Amino acid sequence: MSTAHSDAAARGNTISFGERFAASDQFDAIFKEGMGLVERTAAYLDGAGRKEARQLRGPASVLYATESMRLTTRLLELASWLMIRRAQKQGEITAEAARTKRGRVKLRASTKPSHIAGFAELPEGLRRLIDASSALNDRIVQLDRAIEVDVAEAVGRDNPVGDQMILLEEAFAKPRRRAQRG
Repeated sequence: MSTAHSDAAARGNTISFGERFAASDQFDAIFKEGMGLVERTAAYLDGAGRKEARQLRGPASVLYATESMRLTTRLLELASWLMIRRAQKQGEITAEAARTKRGRVKLRASTKPSHIAGFAELPEGLRRLIDASSALNDRIVQLDRAIEVDVAEAVGRDNPVGDQMILLEEAFAKPRRRAQRG
């Protein structure tokens, strides 16, 4: 644990995982992974994917078109989210500007690709990209939720254990926390 974390913990401050993660090297790794997936997808859809799509017939052809559009839409949203968070990390935009821009990004929990009727008939290259984008999407949705948690609000919510601690403190003549809370 870093000195900042241990100091904050000793003072009773809550540390936001989301804020720490957004400023970390782990974020950089996810950023690179996401942008790499965008590049691989573009190369596939413009190359091998185009050739494979021409060979498909009937419902498989329609499914390919539908799923490739969903894939590109999902990746556009993920890339937008990653770019916003990177801009904030690098100090190019404020946290408030990031929240405003983030409000325009439509992150959604993805469905498991294997549940799509006819998924197995799609070319393997497209299936792999869809699987990878869904996994990345799920991780980014979770990170987004963690980053957007208002730590002060989360700490201020009803906390039965905290309430019991205050009652114990009052019982043992330490009333100062009650005054701070109210």
